[in-house]
Amino acid sequence: MLGENTMTLEIYDTTLRDGTQQEGISLTVNDKLRVARLLDNLGVDYIEGGWPGANRKDTEFFKRAISELDLKNAKLSAFGSTRRPSGDVETDPLLRSLLEAETEIVTIVGKTWDFHVKEALRTSEDIALRMISESVEFLTRHGRRVFFDAEHFFDGYLGNADFALRALKAAHEYGAKRLVLCDTNGGMLPTQVQAVLNRLQPQLPDAQLGVHFHNDSGCAVASSIASVDAGVRQVQGCVNGYGERAGNADLSVLLPDLALKMDQPVIDEDQLEMLSPIAHHIAEVVNIALDSQRPYVGSSAFTHKAGLHTSALARHRDAYEHENPAAVGNRTRMVVSELAGKASVYSKAAEMGLDMDDDLAMMVLNEVKSLEHGGYQFEAADGSFEMLVRTMSGWNNELFKLESFRVFSEHSPDGGVTAEATVKLTVQGQRKISTGEGAGPVNALDVAFRKALQDHYPHIMDLHLTDYRVRVLDSGDGTSATTRVLLEMANSTESWSTVGVHENVIEASFKALQEALTIGLLRGMSQD
Repeated sequence: MLGENTMTLEIYDTTLRDGTQQEGISLTVNDKLRVARLLDNLGVDYIEGGWPGANRKDTEFFKRAISELDLKNAKLSAFGSTRRPSGDVETDPLLRSLLEAETEIVTIVGKTWDFHVKEALRTSEDIALRMISESVEFLTRHGRRVFFDAEHFFDGYLGNADFALRALKAAHEYGAKRLVLCDTNGGMLPTQVQAVLNRLQPQLPDAQLGVHFHNDSGCAVASSIASVDAGVRQVQGCVNGYGERAGNADLSVLLPDLALKMDQPVIDEDQLEMLSPIAHHIAEVVNIALDSQRPYVGSSAFTHKAGLHTSALARHRDAYEHENPAAVGNRTRMVVSELAGKASVYSKAAEMGLDMDDDLAMMVLNEVKSLEHGGYQFEAADGSFEMLVRTMSGWNNELFKLESFRVFSEHSPDGGVTAEATVKLTVQGQRKISTGEGAGPVNALDVAFRKALQDHYPHIMDLHLTDYRVRVLDSGDGTSATTRVLLEMANSTESWSTVGVHENVIEASFKALQEALTIGLLRGMSQD
């Protein structure tokens, strides 16, 4: 095993530096401070905040971090590079910027692949080694704990093991506390990684090794696990797998793999239970929707659709779940579809607080299968499923009665388009006629509906549409094709989805809208 392997495995997060190199991600300084607090709550050991001196945003982040971040679990690290090939370590501006960041930990990257030394740096191997040793010594002399990122290490070691090893020794001998082996191109397989680590064991017996994997071959998490098995001290990665190209090792997967599968005490149990909400919170800050099927933290990670699965789960929780979802802050979900059995219907109804017996369950199940054959999709429309169960159990909607609605669009000479809708309802015995204007027909209907209901149900104004999607189901029929509308609505605490299917897209939209508002009214009344 690699030096001092009995010490606790460290988690080093690079979301705020490596993660932000992903296409489509751009964080403000406030965003970075917010994410840093979330990562600290998660319990990682180190948070790499960025590259001070390389851009104004990261420089400002470190200045504000000193006064605004009160980290309880993590230490903040500033990232940079070794001195320039022709530069002087004492006057190198980027090294000076690392000191000005005032972090205890400084991580610097250096070349360990002779190909990059020759082609990228365009210098000699001896100069490249001095760049490493002088930079590490300079930062150590100024009181910093230095971590050395060995860029392209695995490719370099396989191509020229002698130079790659000399580069590591240059950093180690001059005071680097961690030697982080990077698969910068992301092409290594776990078997290759373990073979390299096993060869390094006798050559660096006292070094504290870490690993940093990119995911270009889809093996970043697997290679990280293989490295831990080989005895490395530190693993690096990004929450939700963010990063350049195919991303970095995904800490949202790696953390529970280490804690639950390998019994590595990387974070406390109560912190692991925060993993899913923190992963989703960071996804909101980053403004990239989290893949619902992402392991452990995705909304579908513990969701069951097939009747065989849900029936077994009703008897034994671990029948089709590899871990307790609560351990990572997630939950089991049952979705109802044409593949469902009675157990799915029972579970979903119980989740909604609705009573169910065998006869009703079979009626609902048969109706679901019939409707899905016609284009409905209840697995993505929990609100519509609730309305179906209520209706088939004899519930009568006393909130309002629809008499009729109409909607039209008006095109002005200047190219503008407005929509106007009128709805006629009976609300608590009173006939209501309400008109609304909007940017489109659905928006206009929504406005008109709310106007008609708000006097009797003021909390309807707290509801808002969060998503609206239309899919043509049989495009071969042209403009008369059947369309499916999925609509999502939310209040301040929860969201729900409804579905409408019809040859007329306005009719399909209105059905979904009417059910969504009804569910919203019921939710609001239950909270009063």
